[in-house]
Amino acid sequence: MAYFYLRFPEGKERTVTFSYDDGCPQDLRFSDILSKYGLKGTFNICGDGLRGEKTIPKETMEEYFLSRGHEIAIHGYYHRAPGRVRPIESIRDVLDNRIEHERKFGRIIRGMAYPDSAVSFFTDANDYETVRDYLKKLEIAYARGGEYNDTFDLPTDWYNWKATAHHNDPKIFEKIEKFLNLDFTKKTYVGSLQSRLFYILGHSFEFDYDNNWDRIESICEKISGKDNIWYATNIEICDYVKAYNSLIFSADGSIVYNPTLYKIWFDINREHYVIEPGETLHLAY
Repeated sequence: MAYFYLRFPEGKERTVTFSYDDGCPQDLRFSDILSKYGLKGTFNICGDGLRGEKTIPKETMEEYFLSRGHEIAIHGYYHRAPGRVRPIESIRDVLDNRIEHERKFGRIIRGMAYPDSAVSFFTDANDYETVRDYLKKLEIAYARGGEYNDTFDLPTDWYNWKATAHHNDPKIFEKIEKFLNLDFTKKTYVGSLQSRLFYILGHSFEFDYDNNWDRIESICEKISGKDNIWYATNIEICDYVKAYNSLIFSADGSIVYNPTLYKIWFDINREHYVIEPGETLHLAY
């Protein structure tokens, strides 16, 4: 028996993603910066009925987001915190937002960032298990919360996905340095060989308010251009990890079958393997 470790496309051990909320006009400038450095982000956009005159035109969003490989995700049509309203209100807020995005862009939208206080606060009318249950029934693939996870771990609960840091985190450059210098060749304990994630969140309007566009440019420059990092959107990471977790193994782990449409990489005892969609591998270890 051996330990199996997920690896990202091309066998990479690290992935980086960005998640920015509300659908602000400043998202366009931020998209320029992400694309300049070969990075990918998820833009969580509320409904047109809330954004009003600040709504970015459809054609512009297609040009700045979708054509550049970024993701458009749900942020609640009216930005209603699920923990503060009745489930029926939150369900409608999510569903109306999803339907509007899908009709507008002609594609399936399955990602989400919680609005407002996310799932960090609940009234007596609601609880987290209820929220997670109805998001699953609405076929939402993941939902990002507002809390942080300094371990660089991949989420174990896709309906409370925790980011690594806000871009204004005073220690963000230290965290990036630590992430870039993770050693996957030296086994200190079982978990040390797991693939890692760096996830940055915020609102692009903050760069104007704080007058620190130079900060996000420096962050992007520092974390970009690395051959051992997969730069991906939230939904790309979610779908890939779920595909890896769908691999089917024999009882002794010597045979693996890939029932998904994804080409998947993994390590066993520091040996690299890749399995094609529909392929069965007999593993020698």
